[in-house]
Amino acid sequence: MSNHLIHETSPYLLQHAENPVDWYPWSDEALEKARREDKPIFLSIGYAACHWCHVMAHESFEDRATAALMNDHFVCIKVDREERPDLDSIYMSFVAATTGSGGWPMSVFLTPQGKPIYGGTYFPPYRSHNLPSFSEVLTTVARLWQSDRAAILSSSEKLAQLLVTRQEPDDKVESLDPALLPRFSKAIAEKYDWHNGGWGAAPKFPQPMLIEFLLRQASRGDQASLDMAVHALQRMAKGGMYDLLGGGFARYSVDATWLVPHFEKMLYDNAQLARAYLHAYQLTGEPSLREVGEATLDFVLGEMTHPMGGFFSSLDADSEGEEGKYYLWSAKEISQQLSAPGEAELFMAAYGASEAGNFNGRNILRRSLTDQQLAAEFHQDAGAIPTILADLRQRLLKERDSRVRPGSDDKVLVAWNAFTLATLAEAGRALNRPDYLQAAIRNADFILSSMLDRGRLLRSWREGSARHTAYLEDYAALGLALLALYQSDPNPRWYRAAMGLLEQLIAHFSDPFGGFYDTPDDHQTPLYRPKDMQDNATPSGNAMAALLLLQLSTYEGRSDWRSMAEGMLTANLGMMLRYPSAFAFWLWATDFALGPVDEVAIVGDLAQHPTQALLQPLWQVYRPRLVLAAAPYPPANGSPALLRDRPLLNGQPSAYVCRGFVCGQPVNDPQAMLNQLKTAIVDRR
Repeated sequence: MSNHLIHETSPYLLQHAENPVDWYPWSDEALEKARREDKPIFLSIGYAACHWCHVMAHESFEDRATAALMNDHFVCIKVDREERPDLDSIYMSFVAATTGSGGWPMSVFLTPQGKPIYGGTYFPPYRSHNLPSFSEVLTTVARLWQSDRAAILSSSEKLAQLLVTRQEPDDKVESLDPALLPRFSKAIAEKYDWHNGGWGAAPKFPQPMLIEFLLRQASRGDQASLDMAVHALQRMAKGGMYDLLGGGFARYSVDATWLVPHFEKMLYDNAQLARAYLHAYQLTGEPSLREVGEATLDFVLGEMTHPMGGFFSSLDADSEGEEGKYYLWSAKEISQQLSAPGEAELFMAAYGASEAGNFNGRNILRRSLTDQQLAAEFHQDAGAIPTILADLRQRLLKERDSRVRPGSDDKVLVAWNAFTLATLAEAGRALNRPDYLQAAIRNADFILSSMLDRGRLLRSWREGSARHTAYLEDYAALGLALLALYQSDPNPRWYRAAMGLLEQLIAHFSDPFGGFYDTPDDHQTPLYRPKDMQDNATPSGNAMAALLLLQLSTYEGRSDWRSMAEGMLTANLGMMLRYPSAFAFWLWATDFALGPVDEVAIVGDLAQHPTQALLQPLWQVYRPRLVLAAAPYPPANGSPALLRDRPLLNGQPSAYVCRGFVCGQPVNDPQAMLNQLKTAIVDRR
């Protein structure tokens, strides 16, 4: 018999709709039931691609005895963290503060008023690994609710107050100064792992935002930052966490060497990483970096794209009930597919495969020998090795495609789609890939036509239905993505939409004391309105809002918007210096704020070659502090203010280059335009 999740659209919630647990979605109905029946709430938060969420569901939520215990003593609520990041943020703060760590599945017990009592993550069905069994936890909380409620309520009230107090911003201890940038880079370098690449020990996360900041410093001529960023990207691309056959990255590496991935593939990781590889390629001209970036985007377009243009959220870690099964190879399977003399041996040597395997008796593919080493060992021409390996990989990929595929969470989330939209828009213009640009345009059109309700964004879409109030990160990420798209496809529709998003963001999310809340002013959230300043796997909504303010203030000449952004940056500089990896997108915004920002306005018929000749050279190198506006003459209503009073020079398509409130003379010649920009960019190719 189905429970109350049966009418939801989230694939994660629908996975639990047939559980014997009487699950409710987070709703007024569930909260009222808890108050009416005087029962505590058991809140379980997870997501569709989460391996341990599946494990706990199978062990406990599908078990009838455990379900009966839950139903008798609790009102049980199941939440998809990707749909409700506000609830996830509030209660994860509680779990992290009381246990020292957090993760998913998140398991939290609440009063009927939504105040936390006790929490943790995964609980096993039997005592193990110093964890109580889930049944023991349920029984203990139920007993204390009946026998010692006064103490529980007193403790819950204190914990709730602690969470509210934790929202206070960091003191302003620094001021914006160009000298900050090398200090940030130095702090990042001090913790870099030059042996394996990346930062930290196991589990190891890819940190694309940190890499992007280093690439921004590389564009200023910082060779050490470039070396660090490229080293990290190249180590990750050797395989393991990177899918050498099908493209795309897994969520993170279980070990410190990038070999064993947590096999789920998330849209936000792949969007951010593809962008980092693109920018590194623009700075270095290294073909392998372009190859990885394109393969990652091709994976997203091939496996995570809805026919209407939206991008899916994730691919599961499991298939046929086994983690990673879809991606693993035995030596026998490789030999069966590569049966010509020497093929299997060459492939296994190249990708570190063996009879014994490197993961539970099977092989995770990882590039182990260079082309030169393979050529020497197998008496081949080194120049032919890439073509040979590409053919062998394609044959294994064809075989893999016949396997049972991992499940897909096919809901469309605005913020994650926006990350992908921005990357496709940039890659389309930089790599001369019209298919990427068209995918970006389709995605923007889909979001603006399917995920707006009376002018307000909705967070999630699936099967024709858009639901849930959008959050700060959705507004800010989409605003930035539309500006990236506008620079690739100068349609004023994209610019006007970005402006509208910022205006709504200011109207509905502003905190009178500075910055923005994560939730709008007309959205009900328990305990408090969260205001998360720290970047996690995705950028902080506030950090993205600061960069959006800076970019649009440049387009529009709005000093008030720039002042708002600078106040946000100044308030967080101390945290950036102490914890740069946790505030990496803030570092981007600071880099932009410190400039110099190049403002380029181009007027002329956009379909004609002379205008395109002015536009195309701008994207041949990496220009992270470039703001471009382009339009026919005269510009249409709703175009950026940067285009005002920009007549054609000699009746021909013209470029205006400005920097720091000073503009050069308009020019018709692309090289003359580039000469005016030359001092702001380092072309390393």
